[in-house]
Amino acid sequence: MGATLRHPREFLTGLFEAAIDAARPEKSLAGFLPERPRGRTIVVGGGKAAASMAAAVERAWDGPLEGLVVTRYGHGAPTKRIEVVEAAHPVPDAAGQAAAARMLASLQGLGADDLVLCLISGGASALLAAPAPGLMLDDKRAINKALLASGAGIGEMNCVRKHLSAIKGGRLAAAAAPARVVSLIISDVPGDDLSVIGSGPTTPDPTTSADALAILARYAIEAPARVLARLRDPASETPKPGDPRFARVDNRLIAAPILSLRAAAERARAAGVTPLILGDAIEGEAREVGKAFAGLALSCRRHGDPARPPCVLISGGETTVTVRGHGRGGRNAEFSLALALALDGAEDVYALAGDTDGIDGSEDNAGAYLSPDTLARARAAGIFARERLDDNDAYSVFAALGDLIVTGPTLTNVNDFRAILVV
Repeated sequence: MGATLRHPREFLTGLFEAAIDAARPEKSLAGFLPERPRGRTIVVGGGKAAASMAAAVERAWDGPLEGLVVTRYGHGAPTKRIEVVEAAHPVPDAAGQAAAARMLASLQGLGADDLVLCLISGGASALLAAPAPGLMLDDKRAINKALLASGAGIGEMNCVRKHLSAIKGGRLAAAAAPARVVSLIISDVPGDDLSVIGSGPTTPDPTTSADALAILARYAIEAPARVLARLRDPASETPKPGDPRFARVDNRLIAAPILSLRAAAERARAAGVTPLILGDAIEGEAREVGKAFAGLALSCRRHGDPARPPCVLISGGETTVTVRGHGRGGRNAEFSLALALALDGAEDVYALAGDTDGIDGSEDNAGAYLSPDTLARARAAGIFARERLDDNDAYSVFAALGDLIVTGPTLTNVNDFRAILVV
């Protein structure tokens, strides 16, 4: 315990590393592979972990393999039989569109003896860019940008994306019929809803086009005319539960946020610190969640509830940021700055928040670290933290303090990780 008191940053970084390590495809994927088929095995898929998942498949698979997956730029991994294509995230580009078109083409003409192995992880919604008939890539880019800035939750964003896509919302699985489809999935969404992860390309979709229109209205998003026309067209409806094309589809969850939180908790326990997992499905505005979690940490410090120090409050999920300013910073940096402001220099409270994929939104950091002197050091540097938060500029605060958490791409993704240490 003494080392934790002396080196809180090192301790919290160790918890973050334990959470990431628990979600690496090489740890669990092989145990979820299906038996070898009589026919061909086609590998398709997308996401920030797609390349590392493909590499893990190649190491474990006994038999011929072919196919391709798409991942974010800089998230590739060496493979020999499965092609890896890199594309843009979170706003799709032509590379992702071309890859998605090639995937759909590779599924044509498959038979009942063939196997489609689909590798899905967070980020697939943007990376598998296949505009529905009547839409252009620019239409999808405009909607993506508007949704990302609106504060909409991941489920809401993916509902809209599904109904504008030729591959999401179960359409990939429908295109593969009558072949057997086995999807290996790493969850990055609150609640591990398979129809939401990567916009559910192999999962029946319970949402409707009317739901998508209502979401656009709720967030006052001005959609291009072609998008509205598509959502009002009955052809935009996605395949629903009970559709016979899903009869031979098997979706398998191979990694999830709760498993990573438990791994971090075990690391804390081994260091003599009591872990308290607050949940793996925390949602809401990042700054409001930061304020609420500050209250929990202060209660631990003052009253020993909900946990007695030394303790660490661990949580996962996906917060959102409604962009109103012009600064830089993803949801984890914004959470961290709001947390620091609410703690107001409280002694003995430290925190780390980061995205397990290594990228906080679209920045080059995973997240940020804060300590009791964060605000004092910011003031000494002439930084007004509250003004920066109002400008959605948390990144620049932690960059100036040397407190950005930079991991580079981790090649996995089970969403946000937050740990608040009270010593």
